[in-house]
Amino acid sequence: MKLKEDVPPILLQVFRSVVWVYSVITFIPWYLLSGTGAKQAHAKCIKARSVTGDPAGPYRAVNSQKKLVPQIHEGVDTLDKVLEYAVTHFPRRDCLGTRELLSEEDEVQPNGKVFKKVRVTDFSSVSLLHCINFFVSLVPHCLSICFFSVLSLSPSLAVVTLYSTLGGPAIAHGLNETEVTHIITSKDLLQSRLKEIVLDVPRLQHIIIVDNKPTSWPGLPRGIMVHSMASVQELGAKPENMAVPRRHPLPSDIAVIMYTSGSTGIPKGVMISHRNIIAGVTGMAERIPDLSERDTYIGYLPLAHVLELSAELVCVSHGCRIGYSSPQTLADQSTKIKKGSKGDTSVLKPTVMAAVPEIMDRIYKNVMTKVDEMSRVQRTLFVLAYNYKIEQISRGYGTPLCDKLVFRRLRMLLGGNTRVLLSGGAPLSAATQRFMNICFCCPVGQGYGLTETCGAGTISDYYDYSTGRVGAPLICSEIMLKDWEEGGYYSTDKPNPRGEILIGGPNVTMGYYKNEAKNREDFFVDKNGQRWFCTGDIGEFQRDGCLKIIDRKKDLVKLQAGEYVSLGKVESALKNCPLIDNICAYANSDESYVIGFVVPNQKQLLALAKQKEVRGSWEELCNHPDMEKEVLRIITEAAIPAKLERFEIPKKIRLSAEPWTPETGLVTDAFKLKRKELKTHYQEDIERMYGGK
Repeated sequence: MKLKEDVPPILLQVFRSVVWVYSVITFIPWYLLSGTGAKQAHAKCIKARSVTGDPAGPYRAVNSQKKLVPQIHEGVDTLDKVLEYAVTHFPRRDCLGTRELLSEEDEVQPNGKVFKKVRVTDFSSVSLLHCINFFVSLVPHCLSICFFSVLSLSPSLAVVTLYSTLGGPAIAHGLNETEVTHIITSKDLLQSRLKEIVLDVPRLQHIIIVDNKPTSWPGLPRGIMVHSMASVQELGAKPENMAVPRRHPLPSDIAVIMYTSGSTGIPKGVMISHRNIIAGVTGMAERIPDLSERDTYIGYLPLAHVLELSAELVCVSHGCRIGYSSPQTLADQSTKIKKGSKGDTSVLKPTVMAAVPEIMDRIYKNVMTKVDEMSRVQRTLFVLAYNYKIEQISRGYGTPLCDKLVFRRLRMLLGGNTRVLLSGGAPLSAATQRFMNICFCCPVGQGYGLTETCGAGTISDYYDYSTGRVGAPLICSEIMLKDWEEGGYYSTDKPNPRGEILIGGPNVTMGYYKNEAKNREDFFVDKNGQRWFCTGDIGEFQRDGCLKIIDRKKDLVKLQAGEYVSLGKVESALKNCPLIDNICAYANSDESYVIGFVVPNQKQLLALAKQKEVRGSWEELCNHPDMEKEVLRIITEAAIPAKLERFEIPKKIRLSAEPWTPETGLVTDAFKLKRKELKTHYQEDIERMYGGK
């Protein structure tokens, strides 16, 4: 993972000599003052063990061997009690913050595309006490409420979350299945997504718009009332509504019905009880040291994503300030930020941040592209500092001078104060993880969990800088490995036990709403009454009790000659190629080779076209057979250091001129590939690449 050092040997030797002298002089005082010895010992210690001694498990964290921990604070076992705890302990602390839109304008890009650019205010925040007043008006009147695009939690309502990018039929399916009567959404989504399907949702009575201006919506069916947020708050402030007694939920009551992203088919409504979500939040919070009201979290993932919901509840329970953002306004260079204006991270300066690998991959590629454009002297200094820091991190040491002189500007991309990054939703490549460690000077807590486990399963230790692993089980959960004969994974494998990952604990949800057949397939209860979820992912427990995700049952395809190909492994290995923005590997069991659909990096492909003297529009370049051949050649070369087997390397590819965004329906809101939709979209290309046409 080191960068190539294009430096004369003599200068390189001089640099290393200077670094050696500096290290010798500063090592002892730095080692004693920074507490590095204790941190190194903590990073190397055993983090989880099998409670039975059986290599199949169940494995628990060393600090929860006797009993799993279900609550973050004693007696706080429902979400309303979390809010009450937070109000009691942090009554005037800023809780939620947003930036107000001042103006919006179109800006034409060099490639002809038009981007919306915005000017916004600084963050303005409200206390948690102020936020809670809003819900008082809803409780007496609602049977079931859907938060469509944004989500907050009411003490005793059944809350339903749906991704706004699911598409009309899937959204209507979720609304009808849960018998939703109230929806909270935005003006844009009402116009673009909901208006066309309201006739298909007969129980819908009220739509609340997240906007303080009066609104009227002609064309909606009779019987459906549209309210502004301000009018609902006024309703809640009336004495007769303030006096309505609240029913406190039980830990076993449903808190959220969270619909999955639909990456593997029709979205399923996961029933999450208060007990489930409290347990998941408890496990996550334990892996973030010293979390307190001094911390600031930036939330930009959809709140219909379990990682974002859990992360924000962790923050609320510890008094952390939360600022809301979006991928389009996150950084100064984001697509919606007008040149000269500041992105959300620059203004908010968060200390804690959650991210999906797709976002980190983009940051990695953008920075490395900028490095390639530097002068030779600048590039050489960056590469030497980068490689030096890799060596130091691998030994468990820090590099305070490099951090200050070389990486400070990069760290400012995320505001400059970030002390921990949480990664989840998909595997994070080792190269990207190490890059984030080095350039942003903070640990990356790579985690593993699913909606069905409240996002909780494992998170890597704060002081563990190893890559490619997802850490030990959280204190709220335990993990077993189930033999998978077809894939050749067994708990008796050497040197490490392997198998399908089963997650158990109070964080395992109640199952899928109105889907008993799937519940019987994916969930079970053991003889001790413990609830378990069968993930379909293949894992390996390493000697220190940390889990490594090595495969996925649904991604495994058997080729004509009998070789098994893990599509996810192929994609993860090739995604760090600078020429690739996104890639989907595909294989048919009746064929002998893998093919791929590739979204190329525009800057890199245009440079390649110029080098090969291929001319045309962007779409023409992506459809040009010579460009396909060149990109395939580069991908094949990149596959060798990525250690892909010969049969795993795509033999043919199709370049896509359009990026895959949640709006296209080809990826989820967390940028997971929707394989079924991608297969349908590229069916003609599949037939062509496999010789059908």
